[in-house]
Amino acid sequence: MLAPVTILPKAGIAKNLFDSYFELLGETESPAIAHRWSLICCIGALIGRNAWLPFGPSKIFPNCYAMIIGESGTRKSTAIKMAKKILAAAEYKTFAAQKTTKEKFLMDLEGEEFDLSSGQVNGSSVMENLFGADGVVGSDPREVFIVADEFNDFMSCRDLEFQSLLGSLWDWDDENLPWEHRLKNSKSLAIYQPTISILGGNTQENFTSMFPPEAIGQGFLSRMLLIYCEPTGVRKPIPDALNEQKKLDFIKRLMWIRENFTGPIQWTKPAFDAYTILYNTTKPLEDVRFNPYSTRRHVHLIKLCLICAAANMKKEIGIQEIILANTILSYVEHFMPKALGEFGRAKNNDVANTVLQILSKTVRPVEVKSMVKIVMSNLDRQDDLQKILMMLTDADKIQWVKPRGSTPGGYILKNKVVGEGNKLYVQYHLLKEFRDARS
Repeated sequence: MLAPVTILPKAGIAKNLFDSYFELLGETESPAIAHRWSLICCIGALIGRNAWLPFGPSKIFPNCYAMIIGESGTRKSTAIKMAKKILAAAEYKTFAAQKTTKEKFLMDLEGEEFDLSSGQVNGSSVMENLFGADGVVGSDPREVFIVADEFNDFMSCRDLEFQSLLGSLWDWDDENLPWEHRLKNSKSLAIYQPTISILGGNTQENFTSMFPPEAIGQGFLSRMLLIYCEPTGVRKPIPDALNEQKKLDFIKRLMWIRENFTGPIQWTKPAFDAYTILYNTTKPLEDVRFNPYSTRRHVHLIKLCLICAAANMKKEIGIQEIILANTILSYVEHFMPKALGEFGRAKNNDVANTVLQILSKTVRPVEVKSMVKIVMSNLDRQDDLQKILMMLTDADKIQWVKPRGSTPGGYILKNKVVGEGNKLYVQYHLLKEFRDARS
């Protein structure tokens, strides 16, 4: 028999790091989920390899790869930049430079010959963060946090080789052998315990231009959590200034994590029992495009458990932490197909994605002739739109509503309710983004 969900006392979850962060920020135009995941990635990067969960003969570290996806104007960049500023104030320094880092990485990956003594290469700190100034293995782990609110500025489009490299570094764990790469000019680079964290921002359209459809089954995207967000509707012509005392208190808590959340982190027995049940019972996402992700879901969950323990200023993973981590992950998974849109599907998937966006902005049925005006320039024939609408209907994404009175017939979005699936160890009331969506 499956264990029931443990109902947490609200007093026990008050003032964890996430709650304090939302209190610090106040009301913003950025969605709560963008703020939450920006902070999650920052905590994971801050911890780096200082703490880990023993996993058989290996270790799992809390570094995360996350891409916040939403249409232009969602204010996702605001959330990303704010979290980066707060982390920098907590004396975190190994950020990747957004532009020059990209060039240095690409020269390495593409096998271009370059002179390590030239200003062109030494001008960026990120390679030194990874490889050391002389390009040889050191005694300290090399870490870098890629924070790019416009991710397509960081990496060139459709560069599968670069994406594959980042995928391989997500869970590198070898205390004895460095990660090695040989350049075209025969110079070898040896990186001691590389630790990469990624916090990126993107629109669905730019995401499609960044990753070719075949990247779906590639390792990088299965390690990347896609965080979908929508505009909040909040309008603040001038953002509120942060309370300096609250900001200082928050930064002190981040520094406490850096100094004290160290070494092996263990489960409590109730938490391990819950993890075991989730491992054995959680089903893959219905969307087959996420099959590679589903095979790594338990690793994403463990990383989140470590981050939630740090956020609660605990040095063990208890039932409270696994419930919060599984809730955060389940909420993201519900919207991940929406974040991906029609990426990787059939021909005209960009038009299909546009149709879904049109329907997502209204609760009233949308007539076909209204859609034609918007998407016709991207179609060869009007019949193609009918085929797309039939495909989306068969996929249970949209539905036809008959005319009623003065309301014309048309299509509406067929949304699934959050929490419709597995409710085991999930409590959505813990999430501000869930409460905001319901209010």
